Amino acid sequence: MKRNIKELISQMTLEEKAGMCSGKDFWHLKSVRRLGIPEVMVSDGPHGLRKQDQQADHLGMNESIKAVCFPAACATACTFDRELLEKMGKALGEECQAEDVSVLLGPAVNIKRSPLCGRNFEYFSEDPYLSGQIASSFIKGVQSKGIGTSIKHFACNNQEYRRMSCSSELDERTLREIYLPSFETAVKEAQPRTVMCSYNQVNGEFASQSKKLLNDILRDEWGFKGYVMSDWGAVNERVPGLAAGLELEMPASCGSTDRQIVTAVQNGTLSEQILDRAVERILNVIFDYADHRDTSAVFDKDADHELAARIEEESIVLLQNDGILPLSTGIRAAFIGEFAQKPRFQGGGSSHINSFKVTNALEGASGMADITYAQGYRTDTDEPDEALEAAAVEAAKAADAAVLFVGLPDSFESEGYDRTHMQMPSCQNRLVEKVCAVQPNTVIVLHNGSPVEMPWCNRVRAIVEVYLGGQAVGAATANVLFGKVNPCGKLAETIPMKVSDNPSWLNFPGDGKKVEYREGIFVGYRYYDTKEMPVRFPFGHGLSYTTFEYSDLKLSAGSIKDTDTLEVSVTITNTGSRAGKETVQLYVSDLTASANRPVKELKNFAKVSLVPGESKTITMLLDKRSFAWYHTGISDWYAASGKYEILIGRSSRDIVLRDTVELISTTILPMAVTPNTTFGELLENPVTCAKVSSMASQIASGMGGDPQEGSAAAEAISEEMIEQMMSNMPLRALRSFAGFTEEQIEAFISSLQ
Repeated sequence: MKRNIKELISQMTLEEKAGMCSGKDFWHLKSVRRLGIPEVMVSDGPHGLRKQDQQADHLGMNESIKAVCFPAACATACTFDRELLEKMGKALGEECQAEDVSVLLGPAVNIKRSPLCGRNFEYFSEDPYLSGQIASSFIKGVQSKGIGTSIKHFACNNQEYRRMSCSSELDERTLREIYLPSFETAVKEAQPRTVMCSYNQVNGEFASQSKKLLNDILRDEWGFKGYVMSDWGAVNERVPGLAAGLELEMPASCGSTDRQIVTAVQNGTLSEQILDRAVERILNVIFDYADHRDTSAVFDKDADHELAARIEEESIVLLQNDGILPLSTGIRAAFIGEFAQKPRFQGGGSSHINSFKVTNALEGASGMADITYAQGYRTDTDEPDEALEAAAVEAAKAADAAVLFVGLPDSFESEGYDRTHMQMPSCQNRLVEKVCAVQPNTVIVLHNGSPVEMPWCNRVRAIVEVYLGGQAVGAATANVLFGKVNPCGKLAETIPMKVSDNPSWLNFPGDGKKVEYREGIFVGYRYYDTKEMPVRFPFGHGLSYTTFEYSDLKLSAGSIKDTDTLEVSVTITNTGSRAGKETVQLYVSDLTASANRPVKELKNFAKVSLVPGESKTITMLLDKRSFAWYHTGISDWYAASGKYEILIGRSSRDIVLRDTVELISTTILPMAVTPNTTFGELLENPVTCAKVSSMASQIASGMGGDPQEGSAAAEAISEEMIEQMMSNMPLRALRSFAGFTEEQIEAFISSLQ
């Protein structure tokens, strides 16, 4: 319906306008009945609809409607599948229409800075490119059904410890390259209806009242069109927050902050135009939902359960396999561990779904094998139960293979607190060792929202990572174990050997007031790969029951400008005996040495499905941002002229093809020349290079003298030494090495400006 929202706002009272800027209760926005402004509902649910009406709360303490729990973000990111995430989004959008929910509060795209963050299961990846691509697809799917999304938590919310007050301290380059791009990509490519600001401070300023984040970057730079809402209870000072760009406070404030807004307008400390603009942005989203309301939508729980199973099948990562998997149909198998019967399939807190049904692995594998079940351990304690252990060991002895279902119980990771270590419960690790001692054919199935240490890794034959796989995890796991489905998931995060290997280890989670991001841009594989540190399993890793061959890497050009787009094509062949899917990962390595950068960064990926013997050629695109880093001197992205290596890999550690492209930068960096500017800096700059190259050569020649061949002086003075000394020489040294006066040095500097 076409309506004049500005005219509508002009008819609202000051109190009505202020009232629109906070919730009616926990999940509803206020209505203005006399003007036809409807009441709408928002709901948690990045991986399922958590709709509450009565006794509503934020942390999932009270029951919500029966719904479908899809795999959590820690799992779905491993699909590396844009189309599949869009399909999941469409299903959730249809569910929201059926339940009259206007905005789904998700996806959550915060970067996995540390494996200890208690909410990592809700986040996609340690890599901003992957996270942004998956989030954009999800948002497009949900919003195609006329439902809004709320991408969260903006920004730098990477821990639970003191999350409502702690300040995330980081430099501008790290902010732009690691912690903002997931949001940036989603806003530019999918335009979520809303953005949810985070609780924490960023460099000493609350995100809820940061003009830099909420207006300058989000709106002015990225072009965001919707409204910004607070995380539940994240508002620090309401009026400054509104002025900075925080339109909606959630949940209800019992009218207190509404009155603050009214008072601020009345006394002139807040412009009524700012309030009107905020109301307009909120109403745009409300009426967009009203205009796309579909009363014929159906919440088909059974169909969505089957979709959840298919998504989890694509999410499961086969970490290790010496050939034992897939298990042969009809074998005697011991399924050991409480998670085989009662799987942990989602995390705790605000995203917790009241699933209408759950399939476990015992049910999923029914009819596939002669299965004996043994509980083995209890999830409500870290202490071993010797009777349960003994029964599990006996079951393992009598079987052809033992499959242990282990991982992290609810108490080990949840919204609200961080982990203090990366270990599984000691009773589970002990059980694994005992089973391995009697059964050489042991397979591990991991249920966890974030990485765990694996002290038994070399004693088991296979490891299957199912993460928190949603309510259909049991059926999906059984299908992978017995080969009905060929696993194709790839790790969206690095699994380190131990938690202290993580780059944030010495600075996580801070002192409660501040947490310093001293590792800078070196997060996840960017750190591990650059440092050449051994890891348990690298980013992008994932095995298959078939094999793939990579060949025929081609670049559309050997030399490009930074305004061009480079096409990268590669051929993938299924050389095995089973149909399967492979994720081709494209990394870029900067060889220009223009900045301190990771050894490689993911810049594109493609998932391809192949039957045995089939080949497909895929093409991926790279643009300026694929080569660039954030240059704080120009407050923009900069790709230096020089060579870049194009890497095609099965993971960040398994690069199978490579080629090089020459990039020509069209950006000339401004340069302030001072007496301490070095000749190396001047020679690297295209504007000043020609003016100093001749002088640099003359000085270098003079520095080396003319030592007699074979003399001690000739051995002591190498060309490389002279070159490096010259490169590092500041202009003030012209006094000593070229006889310049102060006036001559000043004149020379002026000629370079």
